[in-house]
Amino acid sequence: MKQIFYYILIAILFASSACRKNNSTDPSAEEQEVQQTILYGIVADPYLTQTDSVEMGETMGKILSKYGVSAATVDRLDKVSKDIFPLKNIRAERPYTVFIAQDSVNGDRLDYLVYEKDIVEYVVFGFKDDSLTVTKGAKDVTIKRRRSSATIESSLWGAIMRDSLPYALAAEMEEIYQWTVDFFGIQKGDHFTVIYDEKLIDSTHVGIGRIWGAKFNHAGKDVYAIPFKQDDRVQYWEYDGASLRKQLLKAPLKFSRISSRFSRSRLHPVHRVYRPHLGVDYAAPKGTPVRAVADGVVTFKGWGGGGGNTLKIKHAGNLMTGYLHLSKFAKGIHQGSRVKQGDLIGYVGSTGTSTGPHLDYRIWKNGVNIDPLKVPQEPAEPIKKQNMAAFEHIRDRIIAELNGTATPEMIVTQLDSLVIPKQDTLNVVAQ
Repeated sequence: MKQIFYYILIAILFASSACRKNNSTDPSAEEQEVQQTILYGIVADPYLTQTDSVEMGETMGKILSKYGVSAATVDRLDKVSKDIFPLKNIRAERPYTVFIAQDSVNGDRLDYLVYEKDIVEYVVFGFKDDSLTVTKGAKDVTIKRRRSSATIESSLWGAIMRDSLPYALAAEMEEIYQWTVDFFGIQKGDHFTVIYDEKLIDSTHVGIGRIWGAKFNHAGKDVYAIPFKQDDRVQYWEYDGASLRKQLLKAPLKFSRISSRFSRSRLHPVHRVYRPHLGVDYAAPKGTPVRAVADGVVTFKGWGGGGGNTLKIKHAGNLMTGYLHLSKFAKGIHQGSRVKQGDLIGYVGSTGTSTGPHLDYRIWKNGVNIDPLKVPQEPAEPIKKQNMAAFEHIRDRIIAELNGTATPEMIVTQLDSLVIPKQDTLNVVAQ
């Protein structure tokens, strides 16, 4: 009887031990999973990885030859990759990473080479198992919503750089406000607040996404930019629903300064006599792109005497604009060409009577010169009546976020399929 009890006890202990083993996690397996390293979608642990950058004048063939890839294989790779990423498209100073399988018997071999097209996108060239593969990939980008403010001392770009904000913000804000804010006339003390999506890879800044709203205070007046989708297009609107887009751009070029303003009596820099200057001079480097300030038709392209290479465009409302001293005209521009607002029409130069590269920009109304900086502006179509409640729903939340008073549930994260509360609820929120 004792023997039977002994065997039963042993069986129970054995079963209990087996159960504990089955319910426990294998530490070595868990540790192995944690330590697994993924680079560009490749399990990197079995490989020796090395990172380098393309040297000036270096070809993909020359790079691959350093890792034992034959010229015949490079030729095959060139054919395989032609429609995905031609090998000739590699650029100097771009980084690449090689994955080398180490073999003490047969010698090391290259299994993968990853070329980074830019900071986000890359191309994987595979040589494993005697087959050639070419695939595109992209690093994981995370989006972080930002709210930033800055006060201008000299220029928008200066404020952006001083406060270590993304440079792309300046370009985006100039794009949004190009019809409304004269960035050549901003003053010390002007300030802005902007909400935007920042793109990050790990903790490295790689760009910005949507601008979710902005408030630009110029000469004591707030000019809002509220995003809203109307007619299947997201545009930016002022507080009252008026479009920020106007008939004319504020200026025909970017990244320059006003060197001479409209005047009925100005000392000419070359002839040294007082005479009218019926335009605005924008000093800018030779080759700076010049764009049409409004839709129109080219009525003159050619030599304008002291104005050098000159272009004139006729617009609606009996307006005509002139662009003088161009270094050259844009491709495809000729008399009779139809242009759209923002189209490239030429490049800054110093042709004709000129002391340096600049654009002399002029406007005529009914054939009479007027000051380009004082042209009355008519906005594009405003928010439609049937869209006003939805617009106000967005606007009030964007402004609350700009002011730092928005609660988490008020944050606007998409502009499609909006569920608009009843009007009485909107009124409560807006108070």
